[in-house]
Amino acid sequence: MWTLKNILTGLADIVFPSRCVVCKTVLSIDKGMRICPECFSQISFVKSPICSCCGLPFISYEGTDHLCGECTSSKRFFSVARSVGKYETPLLDAIHQFKYSGKITVGETLGKLMSEFSYDSFSIERYSLIIPVPLHQRRLKERGFNQSVMLAREVAGRHSIPLDFRTLKRTIYTKPQTSLDRIQRGANVKGAFEVMDGERVKGKRVVLIDDVYTTGSTVKECARVLIRNGATEVAVLTLARAVQG
Repeated sequence: MWTLKNILTGLADIVFPSRCVVCKTVLSIDKGMRICPECFSQISFVKSPICSCCGLPFISYEGTDHLCGECTSSKRFFSVARSVGKYETPLLDAIHQFKYSGKITVGETLGKLMSEFSYDSFSIERYSLIIPVPLHQRRLKERGFNQSVMLAREVAGRHSIPLDFRTLKRTIYTKPQTSLDRIQRGANVKGAFEVMDGERVKGKRVVLIDDVYTTGSTVKECARVLIRNGATEVAVLTLARAVQG
């Protein structure tokens, strides 16, 4: 039976048809994942073999997961990090539309992709709390929204895990990480985050959500603060992984 809602939805689809969030092609079917088959097929999804800790995809497509050189030689406060795809077109284009142009609908689609992806050797259901990487209040006012919160909301809703975006705070305003090298990135975020109430993370197995893992400096520092405040484990989940040659 046709209802007024059905009719209005049908009219809206005709006047404002669903389009791919990347290339803007009209979608023949919109099932919530607003990425056309062509763009979807061009995403370089992260697959084994990868670093069993930080999730870095290895150049060779043969072999098994193992620790990368950096994870072998340096300490990690997170137990595991995983990403959906490499930080390349078309995923890169979609993230830039979302993050820098304020295309919220793009963020919703990316959040669905992140929440439904099947990660190697990682199960979100094992965790008890989801925390997005916070923005400093100054940058939040500049941008108008925190992209990590939007991604985390999709993941939390899909897996029925509590979302906490108030406990972990970025208390020091820092330079954008994009303009810095690996060593500078680590120094830039050192001491920039605080846990406002340790009881909220004590004994929790946390999934830390961010949009892009580049050197990992930001998520490493967040994980360090969460562990120091009583979290039993921190895993990192990002939409994209920058693979530096």
